[in-house]
Amino acid sequence: MMERFELNDTDKRLIEIALDVLKRNFDDGVYNHTVGCALLCADGSIFSGVNCDGIHGSCAEYVTIGMAISAGQREFDTIVAAHDKHLNFVIPPCGNCRQMLYEYCPDVKVIVNDENGKLIKVKARDLLPFAWQSVVC
Repeated sequence: MMERFELNDTDKRLIEIALDVLKRNFDDGVYNHTVGCALLCADGSIFSGVNCDGIHGSCAEYVTIGMAISAGQREFDTIVAAHDKHLNFVIPPCGNCRQMLYEYCPDVKVIVNDENGKLIKVKARDLLPFAWQSVVC
């Protein structure tokens, strides 16, 4: 059964940060940067990023996790992707991002809209049942 978590003030701030990084980088007409992301690390630091679209683009979640890992972070608390025209401003992770989150941080909480349009947090592992896992023989 999927565990659901209520949002707190820090989570609401993460949504604002994701929207702000998108606002500062949105390139209307080109659409290379159309999603913002914010990531809260276990130590309280926050990273933000935007998607880099193109023939082989990278989602905002990939960019943001990559920035945090590049800075030495390995423990993550909460992540959110956002756009100002989406329901509650929150965009659920795509399939590729769900797999990446499952592999890098399966217990990170992801802010999403539930089936009734209410913002909640769920663990990344719960967004991708029967996820691919590497097998060590």
